Amino acid sequence: MIKLDILSDPICPWCYIGKAHLDRALEAAGDHPFAVEWHPFQLNPDMSADGMDRRTYLEAKFGGKEGAVRAYAPVVEHAEAAGLGIDFEGIKRTPNTLNAHRLIHWAGLEARQTPVVAALFKAYFVEGKDIGDTATLVEIAGNAGLDAAMVERLLASDADAEDIRARDAHARERGVTGVPTFVIANQHVLRGAQPPDLWAKVIEEITEQLKAAE
Repeated sequence: MIKLDILSDPICPWCYIGKAHLDRALEAAGDHPFAVEWHPFQLNPDMSADGMDRRTYLEAKFGGKEGAVRAYAPVVEHAEAAGLGIDFEGIKRTPNTLNAHRLIHWAGLEARQTPVVAALFKAYFVEGKDIGDTATLVEIAGNAGLDAAMVERLLASDADAEDIRARDAHARERGVTGVPTFVIANQHVLRGAQPPDLWAKVIEEITEQLKAAE
């Protein structure tokens, strides 16, 4: 198996789109060579713990309502092309995602990372849920097969919070400035929501290399 490290943030629409593209390529390939691991990168590491009103956040980030609409136009277009029904109007808050990343980390210890990442994307982009909310995260954990009571106790503590911050900082020190960022075999870096056709070529090339090395 070849390691595929994915740096992302569960409130990043391009990460959601990028995962959809990768999923499509992996499904088409069938027996693919990747062992996937998800890593933390917060789009807003300085966001208050309670998050903030999403409209206020977007207008501040993009210089007003018109700027926000222009910035999100290509997101909407690419999401629709990927078959994703994102309900942007239903998203009321932009959360701090530290706890969501902690949950992803704990899910990795139980080999449940990708299902939890998928559930976080769905909760935020489709269902309009606040994924900075403890009850929401506990529900996602339980539905993914994790010990919900244990996750609730962990979220009430500072467990692994500094580790997540350190890993985020380490990614930035290595030159990661945006997500999604995909690292193949700790050597090759792909940035952005790459189309399924590109992933199909990557999978084909890696599979051929692995067969030749047998």
